[in-house]
Amino acid sequence: MWQEYVNAVSTEQVLNILADKKNQARIIAGGTDLVLEMRQGNHQEIQTLIDISRIKEYSCITLDGEDRIHLGPAVTHNQCVASDLIRNHALPLALAAWEIGAPQIRNTGTIVGNLVTASPANDTIVPLIALDAELVLQSLEGQRIVSLKDFYTGVRKHVLRSNEIVRDVIFPKMGSNQRGVYLKLGLRKAQAISLVNMSVILTIDSNLISDARITLGAVAPTIIHAEKAEEYLIGKKLSSETINNAANLAMDAASPIDDIRGSAAYRQEITRVLVKRGLTTLLKGEQAGRLPEDPVFLWGKIGETDLDVLEKESLISGKDPIITQINGKEYTFDKGHETTLVHLLRDYAGLTGSKVGCEEGECGACTVFLDGKAVMSCLIPAPRAHRAQIITIEGLADEDHLHPVQQTFIEEGAVQCGYCTPGFIMSAAKLLEEKSQPSQTQIHTAISGNLCRCTGYYKIISAIEEASLKEGA
Repeated sequence: MWQEYVNAVSTEQVLNILADKKNQARIIAGGTDLVLEMRQGNHQEIQTLIDISRIKEYSCITLDGEDRIHLGPAVTHNQCVASDLIRNHALPLALAAWEIGAPQIRNTGTIVGNLVTASPANDTIVPLIALDAELVLQSLEGQRIVSLKDFYTGVRKHVLRSNEIVRDVIFPKMGSNQRGVYLKLGLRKAQAISLVNMSVILTIDSNLISDARITLGAVAPTIIHAEKAEEYLIGKKLSSETINNAANLAMDAASPIDDIRGSAAYRQEITRVLVKRGLTTLLKGEQAGRLPEDPVFLWGKIGETDLDVLEKESLISGKDPIITQINGKEYTFDKGHETTLVHLLRDYAGLTGSKVGCEEGECGACTVFLDGKAVMSCLIPAPRAHRAQIITIEGLADEDHLHPVQQTFIEEGAVQCGYCTPGFIMSAAKLLEEKSQPSQTQIHTAISGNLCRCTGYYKIISAIEEASLKEGA
């Protein structure tokens, strides 16, 4: 799918490659969209992928002296959910990040990746426009700052040039007199693209609304403001009548299309419903309750890990080997550069426990641990394994004993065809590393990215609960 893979180590290196390769190079951090699109035959012009995920400062969330929050280009969705800065001062963004995919996707997918993909159904664009976010776009020619609302020119279209990187996302932190929320409707509870999504941020002074921002997604070619609803709310007190009137005005702002996931009329009605729910949530002060106090991340005890120094930045098949550690053993691969991690593991390492299912990041059968975090290996380019640490299902048990989750899956009869089982076990094992006594809700979240077509989940959940009780789990 790609000919060259660069594990970038600096901004200068990234910009030089972009300037040299032009349209033939593309930046990748999480790759949860890009890898899938390339597998489907899109982006055939791309020959070089520039991986920025291991440039340390790119994964930082910071606050500057002007009370503005900064997100680096490799900040993941789970990092936003875990950040006290985001939870306390940009709650709508944390809520949107929590709604994306499943834990494995949130461990790899990035906020900037979500923005650059530019789908009007993408979750994080909506709250960031409501937060008045700006993007710092950088090239060798210098920097330019673009308001996020002006970044988009149509469906999956934006003003980012081929020689530029989104170097920073900047937005003011919410004040003590501001309340905000994010809501979406999908066709299922997890791994769902938004049918409609929306964010509301209100500024309230002396019990009156002094500023209102209502942004809507998946109801127009780009994210839009419900301007008449915003104007209507100014100077009013939040009440049931005010909420109903604003929700109706927001519905009128929507101009959705009919497609396979829903009719235009349905989307318009859902716009009204979501805005009403969002405003009601703010009236009741329940917005923070929509985010778990102790979320499941599937990154275990460590959260982050120290990476080996990259001896080879650029990896070309037939020239530069991929050197990696799998289950505590070093492997060197001279082939497999153009494929994904799941195929590197199965076809070249001979570790067939990780299964190839959907290859779209939907089923979770390919779940492995990459540098300590659970990920979908079907969406990870194989060269990302270079100087990384990987654990597969084969490395979960020690020489004498099965992992407690493996043992209880047998005891509880949680296995039928067995195809999905490795992925479930990997997710459950990482959950128990992270939370030794998880609640049922946390178990449900941990396995939300894993699909089973046989057992119906009850035995699987029971096995995870039993494993949490075993010594050493």
